[in-house]
Amino acid sequence: MPDRPSCIRSTSAVAEHTHVYPQSDEPMGPVRRIGKEAGLERLGINIQRLPPGTRSSWPHAEENEEEFVYVVSGHVDAWIDGHLHPMAAGDLAAFPAGTGIAHCFINNTEQEAVLLVGGEAPKAGSRIFYPVNPSRRQDMPEAYWWSDVPQRELGEHDGLPDALRERRR
Repeated sequence: MPDRPSCIRSTSAVAEHTHVYPQSDEPMGPVRRIGKEAGLERLGINIQRLPPGTRSSWPHAEENEEEFVYVVSGHVDAWIDGHLHPMAAGDLAAFPAGTGIAHCFINNTEQEAVLLVGGEAPKAGSRIFYPVNPSRRQDMPEAYWWSDVPQRELGEHDGLPDALRERRR
């Protein structure tokens, strides 16, 4: 049997990476960049594990990149503009470019969750906004900060997993 072509990749064969934002010691849920490994350049397709008490990212909104998150297994809370919305396996959340809908995904359960995260790959001139982490602006070139994001009313939730909030008290 011939070797598989490079456009076919097994998730288990793709290295997992954990992101930590500058000025933070909180690891985000580990990600496998399976689309990149299979050769995609204009789409980002990732498998992200969210162990209990972790989140996918800091709440953010993208100016000119569409994104989606599909829950493969487990349960998460979708943090959307400061409000939590429960999601379970089979649920999809979509974020059209330019809307300013800020989002992240939080696992406040006792079981691991797995997400299929996708969207457009970063483009030249892409800008991003972090509504509850304005310090992020200091870590990025000014040109990457989305300063004229559409105004959206923000709810009271701080975007933190419950366990992390408790540890910080």
